[in-house]
Amino acid sequence: MPIVDPRTGEPLTDDSATGEQGAAPTGGQAAEVIIDVDTSNIQQLLETSMQVPVLLECWAPWCEPCKNLMPVLEKLAREYQGTFILAKLNIDENQEIAAQLGVRSVPDVKLISQGGLVDHFQGALPEKQIREWLGRYFPAPEDAPASPEEQAAEALAAGDAATARSLYEQLVQQNPQHYPYQVELARALVAEGKPEDARGVLDNLPPEERDAAPARGVRASIEFGEEAPSAEELAALTGRDDSEARFKRALRQVADGDYEAGLESLLGVMKADRAYGDDAARKTLLRVFDALGADHPLTVAYRRKLFALLY
Repeated sequence: MPIVDPRTGEPLTDDSATGEQGAAPTGGQAAEVIIDVDTSNIQQLLETSMQVPVLLECWAPWCEPCKNLMPVLEKLAREYQGTFILAKLNIDENQEIAAQLGVRSVPDVKLISQGGLVDHFQGALPEKQIREWLGRYFPAPEDAPASPEEQAAEALAAGDAATARSLYEQLVQQNPQHYPYQVELARALVAEGKPEDARGVLDNLPPEERDAAPARGVRASIEFGEEAPSAEELAALTGRDDSEARFKRALRQVADGDYEAGLESLLGVMKADRAYGDDAARKTLLRVFDALGADHPLTVAYRRKLFALLY
């Protein structure tokens, strides 16, 4: 059964489905925000899109990423409370419709408004990215809950490493190819006192991800924890103010997450004894920058201080 383009009355083709974009979504209210689509209602759905935008999720039973994406889209559809309709199309059972819509791989999510394609994305994007994508077209609900990514980051910042780790484990399971989640999982494991588990996560990343700055930063955090003196070793340094004692105290500060104090201490060692440990203070400063990330405010500030000291 050919689908008719409600804008022209002509049979819908691959070109009309994916070529000229429709008008921007106008929003609206719908009695049902999540529906299944087949030959019996696809035409009605396109006509409904003249009033209420439609998010068409093209999926297949054999597609594992589709299974991960579907609950996220359903959650967002309920959260947006009728701003758009989520329509789910099983391409195996509706191959003719999929062909007319130009579906070539799944998951394929198309935003349809006023009968025309506005935008689409392919693949099981993380929830945060889907929210950002929806944000181009719809205002976020006023009472929108924090995304799992935001919840995990807040938990980690609050010192609740176990909760952060649990949330990142769920995100990794839902999005196994989104490697930043695995890096953040490793970071949470370090904070939870499980450095070997964190190292295992990092070691299993693809080489290009394993060698990138975020993963290197987490690995540096693991190494600081291993290199830093124990409480007993620190106690033995009481009363000492030589370069070795100051350097070891700085390592302990960094390992404990007191980065600003650690950076200031390392800078002090450089000023007083640049040659100590074959320039160990400067090299450690650079490793801390790696651990924090290039855009972290402390990295930016202390890179300036280091540059001023060197030049």
